[in-house]
Order: sequence, then C-alpha cells, then structure tokens
Amino acid sequence: MRQVYFYNTLKRDKQEFHPIHDPHVGMYVCGPTVYGDPHLGHARSAITFDLIFRLLKYVGYKVRYVRNITDVGHLVGDADSGNDKIAEKAKAEQLEPMEVAQYYANRYHEFMAKMGVLSPSIEPLASGHIIEQIDLAKKILDAGFAYVSEGSVYFDVKKYAETYKYHILSGRNLDDMVSGGRSDDYMSEKHFVADFALWKKAAPEHIMRWPSPWSDGFPGWHAECSAMSAKYLGREFDIHGGGMDLMFPHHECEIAQTTAAYGTSGARWWIHNNMITINGKKMGKSYNNFITLEQFFKGDHQLLPHAYSPMTIRFFILQAHYRSTLDFSAEALDAAEKGLDRLSKAFASIEKIIVSENSTLDGAPAILFDKMVDAICDDVNSPVAISYMFDAVKQINSVISGESKASAQDVESFRKMRDDVFSTLLGLQTLSEDNSADKLSAAMDVILDLRLKARSAKDWTTSDFIRDSLAKAGIKIKDSKTGSDWEID
Repeated sequence: MRQVYFYNTLKRDKQEFHPIHDPHVGMYVCGPTVYGDPHLGHARSAITFDLIFRLLKYVGYKVRYVRNITDVGHLVGDADSGNDKIAEKAKAEQLEPMEVAQYYANRYHEFMAKMGVLSPSIEPLASGHIIEQIDLAKKILDAGFAYVSEGSVYFDVKKYAETYKYHILSGRNLDDMVSGGRSDDYMSEKHFVADFALWKKAAPEHIMRWPSPWSDGFPGWHAECSAMSAKYLGREFDIHGGGMDLMFPHHECEIAQTTAAYGTSGARWWIHNNMITINGKKMGKSYNNFITLEQFFKGDHQLLPHAYSPMTIRFFILQAHYRSTLDFSAEALDAAEKGLDRLSKAFASIEKIIVSENSTLDGAPAILFDKMVDAICDDVNSPVAISYMFDAVKQINSVISGESKASAQDVESFRKMRDDVFSTLLGLQTLSEDNSADKLSAAMDVILDLRLKARSAKDWTTSDFIRDSLAKAGIKIKDSKTGSDWEID
C-alpha cells in the first residue's frame, strides 16, 4: 500500500496518514445547505473530497464516506440570528420547507454526478437526526459546558475554555472575540458573546420546529455534524473535511461540542479546501457574485463567453492545489478546456500505437506513471500530477508521429495513466466518452477521409481548402507519416 500524506489543519503540518482502524477509514465532509442551486464553490469542495475518497480507495483502504445535507438549523446570519435559510426560501416561493430542501438536494446530486463526483457511502439529513442532536445537547449540559436560557440551550465557551483550548483549529484568540465579537438578536439570552446555540427555541412564526425538553424549536447549525459523525463513524474517526470558510465558527464549534460531550475532538485529521474567488473576492451566495453550475453548462451568464462542459469545470478545479485560492476567469476556463482536449486526444490515440520490440523511450512512461500517483498521494497534488500528464502527451504524440518507438510495456504504462490516474483517481473523462465529442469525432473522420482522397488524387486545392477552413474554425490538422489527425487549437 502506497504511503499517503495529508495536510492536517489541526496540526498545521503535512503528516503521513494512518487510519485508526486500518484498513478502514472514516471520513466526514460538510455537505451543502440546500436552499439554492450549487455554484462553483460547492463544486470545488465536492471535487476535492471526491479526489481524496478516490485516492484512499485506490491505495487499498475501505472507506466509509459520510457527507451531510443541511436542511434545517442554518440561519441567515450563519450564527444564532435570523430565519432559517430554507424556511425563508420556502416562504418566498410558497412551498413547504422540505419541498425546497428536496428540490435543491436533487439539483445538487444531478450536477455533482455530471462532474464525476462519486456518491458518498452515507448522506444523512440534519432533519432526520433531531433526536441525536437533542441527545448531544443533553450530554453537554450534563457535563457542565452548556446552559438553558429562555428555552434555548447555549454552549458555554468561557466554561469550556477553563478546561480545554478553544479555537484549537483556527488559532483565534478568545480575548479578541470579547472586544470585537459580533452581536445578534439573541445576545440578551447569552452569557458571553462567543456562546453558540445547541438548541434554539422557535419564535411563533418559525416554520420548522420539533419538541424538546427545553422548548419547541430546532437544533443549532453546528450540532448536526457532531451528532451525525459520532453516529456513523464513532466518537473518534479519521478525517473531517470542508471548505476553509467553515473552519470558524462551524468546525471550531464542532470540536468544542464533541470534546465536551465525548471527551475527544472527533476527527484526527481536519482537511480544508480553499476558496474560489472572482476578482479576488470569495464566490458565494452571501456575496451575490456566484455563478451556478447550470449557468456554466449552458453558458448563461454575462461573464461566460460560451458554455463549458462538466469535465472542463472539473479539470479547471483540479489544475490548482486544493489548499490554494483559485481565481475564476473565462480565460482560465478556456485554457482548461484546451488542456483537457489535448489530454483527451492523446489518451484516445494510445490504441493507435504500433508496438515496437525496441523502445526508444527507455522506460520513461512507467516512471511518469509512478510520479503521477506519488503526486496525488502527496497531499492530493493534482496540478503536479497533471503536469506529468502533459509530459506523457509529448511522449505519446512522438510515438504516433513516428519520431519515437514504444514497447508493449510503454503502451501499458500509457494505458495506466489514462485508466488509473486520469479516470480513476482524477475522475476525468476523455472527449470520446462524451456524446457531443463522439459526434464531432465522427464528423472529423469523414472530413479527414475526404481530404485523404483529395490528396491521393493530387487535388491540392481541395486538400488545402479543407485544412485552411478547419483552421479558421479552430481545428488544426496534423499530417504525419502514418496519416492525418486533428486537435482543437
């Protein structure tokens, strides 16, 4: 089994990964709050942890991947004030809250599937685990780290900080929160500005409510992940993931809740993907600067010159390391589209290679394959793996053009790059696997055949006309000793 390394936010260091119960791995990832269509930011988180899921399975681990859906408790203010995001959407559209949640959960699944994101092992709903969240609040109350105030239950941050280190994940200073802490509608109920809700008493107009020992109400946003990760993965498990924007307050509160209730911090590895930005500003619904995945796929947005395929979006995301900021631009998407096309064409041509007994590649394809896998094992460094793929493209094209010779072992290494790395690990598809690309490929076969007949008849006028016309359309013809091929220029 290959060694895998992940950057652990909790330790602020890259560490060799060893699961608690080898070969079993438990991974919990914060999923979407389903009150709107998924956008590029959602795609980045989903693709990041899809890549980690694929990697762990590829090297031989048996993974239980839990990704939740938040369908209650996430308030508009991302804290303890305002209405529930889903309930507010339901009021605006005159629907039941669960209609809203179901519709957008279905949309999320639809778009993730198009981008090759594998389904998790378990996908629990917050609304389906109210009992577990009430039980969590009871445990924290019994441990002395929470209090009841006017029918709501709040986590007592000051009391917790006397025994444990608060902000262990984000490294923030509790004193800074006192001087610069937020205020909200429920500040009068709290003992301290940083205290957060484990259970909220529902106002009369609040649609979503359940009975509890303290009031008719609903769980605090942070409670669901502590309750559901413990239920499905145990009180201690291997990996907890999510976007960097969730590090504080969401994940910090999770660690405090879990520690207070069970005496452990939950996950041993905390992994966070960085943000998608537009003009240097985080993309998100709260900033009203997001582009939905549907808009990308249809080209239906003022910042998009045309539509982009789901695989282009996935490839664009994988070209940057998951811990680095990724800035959106149409130019970057166009470059990703051309790069993916180049890889697709090269991998599709592998089966055209004529095997030679005397290779001139000196085993380079096998070395490149190992480098690709090693890069992904090293904190899922997809951009480095992709850079090695482009090195392989040069080798494949040199063999196709007759400049180099490949042995059967070389060809098998090229296939492993395509099947193991490009498809299995990175979750990408070649253009030949896309229906529209199949149609284009079939049409180009006809055109190249007509051009070949023209060249055979020494009809250079027709041959040059086809070549030049395709060039104007952005399709480049490549002539070699073995025939003609094409690529999108």
